[in-house]
Amino acid sequence: MFLGFFEALRAAGVPVSLREHLTWLDALAAGVVIYDADGFYHLARAALVKDERHIDRFDRTFAAQFGGLADVTPQEVLERLDLPADWLERQAEKHLTPEEMAEVRAAGGFEKLMETLRERLREQQGRHQGGSKWIGTAGTSPFGAYGYNPEGVRIGQDGSRHQRAVKVWDRREFRDYDGERELGTRTIKVALKRLRAWAREGAPDELDLGATIRSTARNGYLDVQTRPERRNNVKVLLFLDVGGSMDPHVKVVEELFSAARSEFRTLHHFYFHNCLYEGVWRDNRRRWDAVVPTREILNTYGPDYRCIFVGDASMSPYEIAYPGGANEHWNEEPGRVWLERVRERWPRTLWINPVPRGHWDYTQSIAMIRDAFEDRMVPMTLEGLTDGMKLLT
Repeated sequence: MFLGFFEALRAAGVPVSLREHLTWLDALAAGVVIYDADGFYHLARAALVKDERHIDRFDRTFAAQFGGLADVTPQEVLERLDLPADWLERQAEKHLTPEEMAEVRAAGGFEKLMETLRERLREQQGRHQGGSKWIGTAGTSPFGAYGYNPEGVRIGQDGSRHQRAVKVWDRREFRDYDGERELGTRTIKVALKRLRAWAREGAPDELDLGATIRSTARNGYLDVQTRPERRNNVKVLLFLDVGGSMDPHVKVVEELFSAARSEFRTLHHFYFHNCLYEGVWRDNRRRWDAVVPTREILNTYGPDYRCIFVGDASMSPYEIAYPGGANEHWNEEPGRVWLERVRERWPRTLWINPVPRGHWDYTQSIAMIRDAFEDRMVPMTLEGLTDGMKLLT
């Protein structure tokens, strides 16, 4: 019965296989999810989606295939309303208090409730708002949306407001991932995962099945072989702009920093303000008395590191182009000189800008930084970070 959904996913570009489709059907047949729209969605996504990049396509296809009752007429609802009484009883036990259950029984029980619903669907014409009888919104009818009634069968409501409904009949819409929206920590991790350089290091505590089979066949007895676990061996230097015009971007930069710390085993971070000069720092509380010379960093970390700058690149052009242009101290050499040294030391370098790409052309300093980085600047969006990880590989 779900073959149409399978074909729609394939047509939408979700690489779902027949085996995965059968696994999903087996889970449904086993009763993993019963009468639970959220559970049905999550079970389908877990079984049919292998890569986070395809979740947005899956969600659009799911919404098209299993849209709720927004376009269903009352007569169609009536025809499909043959719900098992024992299921309604179980749902009531979950959602209603003992006092509310007593009110339902006093009103004639669930059979009476459903019969009343059928009658009102036959009688009602058009939309209704408020009141206590018709199926509409913002009233106390047991059947409307966005109202209150302890016996309610909520129709057409996209969320439970009083947690009193027997069953929420929702129009299911699941938001897509958007390559242009600002990020959360989870979506940043998805993008950073694309920067990988696998290596086997450390203690040999992982079973090497292929080597074990070969060694056993050769020696005539079980000869277990182990190997180090494969890990992401990418090394990253992260330079973070702080203060001034970066204050509005603190939240998203913190999310990026948190995601990077969890994704990369070797990560060293430093702070700077506006542009890179002769010194950076690791702790903003000690930025004046614990400065790390930039030249020391250049001499410490090898060219195998990936170097990522995060900043809005919005400043006076003098801060980039002239000695003494820095707004907090006297810089002996222009900021551009230090940026060129970084590019020479670490060829795989990237600048991530939280300012939307559409605003870049209106700020001269952004154009100067882009030029210094040979246009290796990306916006802080899912699409931008994905493109940036490709540049770094």
